[in-house]
Amino acid sequence: MVAIKLTVCCRIIYTLFIFLGKSSNINAAYNVISYGAKPDEKTDSTPSFIKAWTLACNSVTASTIYVPKGRYLIKAAVFRGACKNRITFQIDGTIVAPTDYRALGNSGFWILFIQVDRLTLIGGTLDAKGAGFWACRKSGKKCPVGARSITVNSANNVVISGLTSINSQRSHLVISSCNNVVVRNVKFFAPNQSPNTDGIHVESSTGVTITGSTLQTGDDCISIGPGTRNMLMNNIKCGPGHGISIGSLGKQLNEDGVQNVTLSNAVFIGSDNGVRIKSWARASNSFVRNVVFQNIVMHNVDNPILIDQNYCPDNQGCPRQTSGVKISQVTYRNIKGTSATQVAVTFDCSPSNPCSGIRLQDIKLTFMNRAATSSCKNIAGTSNGVLMPESCL
Repeated sequence: MVAIKLTVCCRIIYTLFIFLGKSSNINAAYNVISYGAKPDEKTDSTPSFIKAWTLACNSVTASTIYVPKGRYLIKAAVFRGACKNRITFQIDGTIVAPTDYRALGNSGFWILFIQVDRLTLIGGTLDAKGAGFWACRKSGKKCPVGARSITVNSANNVVISGLTSINSQRSHLVISSCNNVVVRNVKFFAPNQSPNTDGIHVESSTGVTITGSTLQTGDDCISIGPGTRNMLMNNIKCGPGHGISIGSLGKQLNEDGVQNVTLSNAVFIGSDNGVRIKSWARASNSFVRNVVFQNIVMHNVDNPILIDQNYCPDNQGCPRQTSGVKISQVTYRNIKGTSATQVAVTFDCSPSNPCSGIRLQDIKLTFMNRAATSSCKNIAGTSNGVLMPESCL
């Protein structure tokens, strides 16, 4: 009899143990409305978002911050780690910036995630209302520095999925000093003439993957800055905009380089450039190496393939100098389509540091239904397969 009671007791304890074990894996949910946020586009919901973040960040269990449908006014906000567990930011609504562009101040950011590991940001729309800031920039008046819509700084193991961003003051998304970041199925939009509205800017980061994304901006669809390593881009739609650019690099003498970058399965539509590498025409010990651009379609692109090592905006700080950036081991494979200009391939490399190890394979770019042309300066490499325009290597 005693043995039976002990057996039943053990089973109950075991069942409770299993239940509690499973319960501990259930995400704690923090709905921003519960902390005062209002989806009316008028009420400042910044404190409510920060409160939800603070509670989620301090939770010992994995947590979800939930933003229901509606439009939530958010001013400049910092979401800071380190957090005790993983956080999912689930956005079903739209986060909007103040109509007065000056409200975001001179911090340079709108929404900043810093020192946060294991963050997942899912869905939602960001409306930065950047038109007023762009107008200020074009007027020549004194303007604030402008805000990047989302900045992820000093973070590891981050996923950004299904996000839509419109009318950023400056870059839509900046990834800086991060490791293992996945950006997938995002859509970023800004008018063609909006200044410096890069889609995604990556710098000083390792292991960034960008897939399945549409980027229509007034600047680079994706810009790749110093210190970027092991970056993969796949299934990208770019244009309008300035294309996908490595650089500009070499603005500083002591500057980290870029290596191990691959772009596959991309479409460029009406962009100023396709795949571009650019560096300042000044002394630097920076570099670009081990880059692959492959399986790409160009539709009416001004400069489908471009290396520009004479970047010198406004002729300030670089006249009569040459670029110290060393570009090597860059492959262009299976790139086809139409150029909006006669010269579809331009390699303008540094006379003091010529490009080397450049490979062209199966290139077919036309201009007005005829073969386009190519231009080469200070470059060495190989070419094979179908080549249109004729290789100038």
